[in-house]
Amino acid sequence: MIPDRSNAFHGIYAATLCPLLDDGRIDETTLARHLEANAFVPGMAGLLINGHAGENFMLSREEKRRVAEIAAEVCGRRSILVSGINAEDSFEAQRHVDDAKAAGADAVLLFPPFSWALSQDEHMAVTHHRIANANAQMPLMLYQAGVNAGAMAYRPEVLAELAQLPHVVGIKEGSWEAAAYEASLRLVKRVAPHVAMMASGDEHLFTCFLVGSEGSLVSLAAVTPELVIALEQAIRRQDLDEARRLNDRIYPLAKAIYGTAPGGYATARLKTCLKLLGRIPSDTMRLPMGPLPAAEVTALERALAAAGVHA
Repeated sequence: MIPDRSNAFHGIYAATLCPLLDDGRIDETTLARHLEANAFVPGMAGLLINGHAGENFMLSREEKRRVAEIAAEVCGRRSILVSGINAEDSFEAQRHVDDAKAAGADAVLLFPPFSWALSQDEHMAVTHHRIANANAQMPLMLYQAGVNAGAMAYRPEVLAELAQLPHVVGIKEGSWEAAAYEASLRLVKRVAPHVAMMASGDEHLFTCFLVGSEGSLVSLAAVTPELVIALEQAIRRQDLDEARRLNDRIYPLAKAIYGTAPGGYATARLKTCLKLLGRIPSDTMRLPMGPLPAAEVTALERALAAAGVHA
């Protein structure tokens, strides 16, 4: 029998942002404050650093290593740190995994390379994961991409094989569609029951938590950590009235951030929310992503107010 390696990684993780200075460099002081503020929220299991919301794909290898170092320095003893790995080349991914381990991360989350949106065969994903973690042999989380992400989303047979790889402890399930989430959950619990299924659809956390999860790694928890934690706890208590009440607060904000076209502006919207709340001084993004239109900022202000989230 495969031992249960995932229990230590259950719970809610805030997928954190990466504050930038106006010239595009990492604002290390604000980053440290942002990481610490989320790590010390009661009930928060850990942080996902260098994820999509953390602009992993825009940062250099050195910058990603520095983010992991800062996270370990300010909250590593308090918080489980999962570092996102996003590289097109498998051996480059291996170097990034090695960096994460050296910097003090507890686990890594390996994203499928963006080029896989065009195509991948049944061997590429397994090969990529094996090579990336060959040296570090860290606890490893998979990422199941959205139903609209082309071939980046693993077919059932590929997801099943990945889930059974050594060191895999969890899956950030980002199908972004409730039926697909349930299908992934049932598949993984059949072939690798020790692997934790972590809900990742910020717009339908309520649904995913009801279907079943061992936690969640979501960027919404970096803006409204208390609400996300309270929602998951209400579902676990089977207090559906409270869960619906919390979902009614969360849903409009989730739609404003993630469910408004273009979807690629989600990270910019998250940063703007943090700026509106006075938690970061600047919502600067790296080009070509520019400032949000005034109408978007107004919509986010209204959504935050409706959710009862204040500075």
